[in-house]
Amino acid sequence: MSKRISGLLILLSILLAGGCSDGPDTNGMKIYRHSLKGAPTSLDPVQAATTYANHVVVNIYDTLYSYKYLARPYQVKPNLAVDLPEVSADGLTYTIRIKEGVEFTDDPAFPNGKGREVTAADFVYSLKRHFDPKTRSQGSWFWAGRIKGMAEWKKAGSDYDEEVEGLKALDRYTIQIILNKPFPQLVHTLAQGYAAVVPKEAVEHYGREFSVRPVGSGPFRLQRFDSVGVVLVRNPKFRQEPIDLAYEGYDEAVHGQYGIQEIEGKIPPLVDRLEIHFVKESLSRWNSFTKGNEIQYAEIPKELLDDVLSEKKPKLIMKPEYAQRFFMIGGIENAFVFSTFNMRDPEIGYNPDPQREKMNHALRCAIRYAFDWEERNRTFYSDIGFIFPGIIPPVVPEYDPDLSRASLEYNPERGQKLLQEAGWTADNLPTLDYGAVAGVEHRQFFEQYRGWLMKIGYPKEKVVFNSFASFGDYNKAIKQAKIKIIGMAWALDYPDAENTLQLFYGPNGAPGSNSTNFNDPEFNRLYELTSVMQPSPERTRLYRKMNQIVIDSCAIVSGLSRTRIFMWHKDVVSFPNEDIVGGFHLKYVDVKEAQK
Repeated sequence: MSKRISGLLILLSILLAGGCSDGPDTNGMKIYRHSLKGAPTSLDPVQAATTYANHVVVNIYDTLYSYKYLARPYQVKPNLAVDLPEVSADGLTYTIRIKEGVEFTDDPAFPNGKGREVTAADFVYSLKRHFDPKTRSQGSWFWAGRIKGMAEWKKAGSDYDEEVEGLKALDRYTIQIILNKPFPQLVHTLAQGYAAVVPKEAVEHYGREFSVRPVGSGPFRLQRFDSVGVVLVRNPKFRQEPIDLAYEGYDEAVHGQYGIQEIEGKIPPLVDRLEIHFVKESLSRWNSFTKGNEIQYAEIPKELLDDVLSEKKPKLIMKPEYAQRFFMIGGIENAFVFSTFNMRDPEIGYNPDPQREKMNHALRCAIRYAFDWEERNRTFYSDIGFIFPGIIPPVVPEYDPDLSRASLEYNPERGQKLLQEAGWTADNLPTLDYGAVAGVEHRQFFEQYRGWLMKIGYPKEKVVFNSFASFGDYNKAIKQAKIKIIGMAWALDYPDAENTLQLFYGPNGAPGSNSTNFNDPEFNRLYELTSVMQPSPERTRLYRKMNQIVIDSCAIVSGLSRTRIFMWHKDVVSFPNEDIVGGFHLKYVDVKEAQK
């Protein structure tokens, strides 16, 4: 039997085993119906590159660490690990002990179908997979160049029987990680879906079909996975760990209104069946949500904000007819949007001629004066986005609320004067290509942007829309440094400003994460200095200095963090989270009545 046919049969067996939500007998079961606007393409942790994949992966598998359910700002906590790591004085050696008695779910991949105990060697194997070319890992960048001996292991052929100097199981329950240089964010990476622990037996047993046949030790196990959704059911072998709300960051003033105190002392997972429905269209998701007997969680479509909310500023308030039926939470996303210039392009970025270099700097600053963030917020973000200067967003501890907002000033007259003083005229201004994926909204972004530039004297015909058929094509052009002006959005992988500062580190230039191709020697020096520092007031000071360097260069127009508003049914006990490894909160969700 070919692998292709085998894979189809295995996938079909999953669908038949799980059935639809109205197929199996669910009487007496607690069922929670979640929703996402996209679907994962794989449930293999090495491919957990999207929030959609993470929502599923972190509920099927275990990671060494996770985040406290309710604490904001986010706080790392042990998950499969017993405690936070023991770290050597030089910051290079991490020793992590894992919990004893944790077992993988029962599965045909194991002898007699019985899942065995999770060991330190399983974590070692799982991390090695990211450096095996056959897996085509999307998460290896987290640890590339950081773990001692890993690059050599990969170069030598990725033989799993060969030891990596910096990644060892010291005994059945103890992991040792040795770094090439300090990496203060290491523990955060070990909370990501990429770091989930998988059993070698299942990977080898299912081969390529492992992407749809996950076997883990997390709170749930897979019953069904297809393009419509995923059904997870309670893992009966999941460890018994009662909820301690105080430890999880419970604050009566914040969480009391949602009835979360009811789950104190209960043992996760709290529902028998977790359904995650993939519904791309926001209005379709909303219609299902408001029916009352379908999905129980959804984001308010921006088209309906005025219909649902009686107030948006200074506080989000639902209209009475919605407040009677639903809970709501709104907050700043762990992400931000900004516009950037391609500093590798000599017409607008770095130029070897000192005079042209000065002119280009003036050009970028003039464009920044033309950008009206308040109008952008009103037009596209319902006037509830959070506008801030620079590249350190408000959700991280290093954000400076007192930072000057001069870089956000909308002043087209000043921009026009700056162009004239620098020697720019309508004739010698360069043509600017504005890159974006083809679509109505992106076209609207562009037209607004071009209208602003015309106010500083930019000829209309010199601002052109460079559209791409897909995000993949657009991203490819960015990685090849072919676009002058790039609209960007960045979602934080972990709550540390390093995750955004690395976007401007010179060696990360295209095709790396530094799409701006920013390459400032002082910024690079400070990044290398802070990249090995533990959190401290001094590191925060240096982070903020780096932020100011980017602002002063006029290399970006930034920025805005969108406000996202979520609602859920009042028979659900929850405090939803879609940021920073989205989905880890789902094991704490409870419903007040079982299915009848």
